[in-house]
Amino acid sequence: MHIALATCSNLPDWETDDLPLHLALMDRGAEVFHPAWDDSDFDWAQMDACLIRTAWDYHLRQGEFVAWAQAVERKTRLFNPSVVVDWNTNKLYLRELAEQGVPVIDTEWLNQGSRVDLGQLLKRSGWPRGFLKPVVGSTAYGTCRFESHGDSLVAAQQFLDKMLIDHSMQLQPYLEKVETQGEESMLFVDGEYAHSVRKIPVPGDYRVQDDHGASDEAIEHTAEEIDLGRSVLRLVEQHSMWGENQRSKPLLYGRVDWLRDDQGALRLCELEVVEPSLFLRHSPNTADLLAVALIKRIRAEE
Repeated sequence: MHIALATCSNLPDWETDDLPLHLALMDRGAEVFHPAWDDSDFDWAQMDACLIRTAWDYHLRQGEFVAWAQAVERKTRLFNPSVVVDWNTNKLYLRELAEQGVPVIDTEWLNQGSRVDLGQLLKRSGWPRGFLKPVVGSTAYGTCRFESHGDSLVAAQQFLDKMLIDHSMQLQPYLEKVETQGEESMLFVDGEYAHSVRKIPVPGDYRVQDDHGASDEAIEHTAEEIDLGRSVLRLVEQHSMWGENQRSKPLLYGRVDWLRDDQGALRLCELEVVEPSLFLRHSPNTADLLAVALIKRIRAEE
């Protein structure tokens, strides 16, 4: 059995979190390959499946990435499928989830090429601090936190004016608990809860990625909180983007990311079902679960 774990050509040398998955697949007789998603010389048709893992530069060429996923899916099994790649690599999916009742962080959607007065938007929303990020983005690329007045607001307006030339953007209230309580993630495999982690930025920062020095730790969520995370994934699995024969089939894997608001309630900030870090160093069992689920799906379709 040949399995490709799609990555990117500039993956940092220190990134080894997926090693338990590599070992779990090999222990079950799979031959594992690690091609960059944009490697034009790699023969995807020789693979029994492709699992998108560390393709962390997709946001710089999102259109090409979606086209690649669609092309690979014509040659082999792709997880998660290309229809999900198309949907999940544009954060407008958050607006859809909010409309279906998911507690998403309040968001103003700012279209590429538009003219926006940040001061007026924050005054209307009543937010003392704001947060900007691209609709297509990853690893805190193109983000900015700012105050609703003074030099901070002026700098943020200049930043936004520049970003809107090439990007659509999101404006949200800045949830300060990210600095002390971090971002919380629930990991699911084949529809079932696997484990949770908390990602904590360095003091004074908001960026929760390894790239920016953040740390992470295993945490526990309540049964009610886990059910909330599971319900988000089920909304995706029942989405109209699926054909009738595929709808409600569990996604192979997914990560549901939350921040706490001022009252301590969970607010969805991201749903990662394309290329998320799975923090397997905190739960080797999750690697086993994913390896078993992937191989089971391959064999079911042979």
